[in-house]
Amino acid sequence: MEKSAAPPADPEDLKFAEEIAREAGLLTLGLFRQTDLVVEDKEDGTPVTAADRKAERLLRERIKDTHKNDAIVGEEEADTEGTSGRTWILDPIDGTQSFVHGVPLYANLVALEDEHGPAVGVINIPALNECVSAGRGLGCFMNDEPTQVSKQTNLSSACIVTSGIDYWPSAVLLDQLISAGALIRTWGDAYGYVLVATGRAHAMVDPIVSRWDVAPMLTIFPEAGGVFTDLSGKVTAEGGDALATNALLAPKILEIIGR
Repeated sequence: MEKSAAPPADPEDLKFAEEIAREAGLLTLGLFRQTDLVVEDKEDGTPVTAADRKAERLLRERIKDTHKNDAIVGEEEADTEGTSGRTWILDPIDGTQSFVHGVPLYANLVALEDEHGPAVGVINIPALNECVSAGRGLGCFMNDEPTQVSKQTNLSSACIVTSGIDYWPSAVLLDQLISAGALIRTWGDAYGYVLVATGRAHAMVDPIVSRWDVAPMLTIFPEAGGVFTDLSGKVTAEGGDALATNALLAPKILEIIGR
């Protein structure tokens, strides 16, 4: 897949995004598997913890300290307006269900969009010490080593990951992928995207997402040689669902499950 024709992102922005994502990760690890951690339900029924809120506060403070004119969008706090034309998109803990159940697959997500579009994306999996990061025109990396999506061409034997079968709108669509020979696993949330960006899984199908869940993928997958779209095939983080894979599998998967 061709990379963006826009100018490369600033390497310092990529370095900064990696640093603050890792800082947020260390904070959350300090609260991970704590037996007295209080879990609350938000208005939409999804869980939130002190770790989510503290991690987002840390991320926002770090951004405001060094990029005070940038806008910030995050899952747990109100949007902050900016004047620079740049916007940081934050998910302090993607996979809060994993976090509260002691499963080490949760992530800290940081993305940056500028006047040219998606610029930087970071997925940090602190409990596994796996960090996938990318800058527009700078490449995609796993713990500072270059990485890319797989070259899998067939649905038969393809490993497709998803966040949970309860999210799927139709069991028929799932059955069709299985009938095509795909292996379905629920190594989901942001960790599913890590697996695809590093070639260990072949596609991630996300039937329900918000912007902050997938904003980093708009940079990560083009830089990893892959494709990121919603389930209609549009390149966006705001379609409400998502697909990440390579250019060979994308049309085959969208033919089955596309909107």
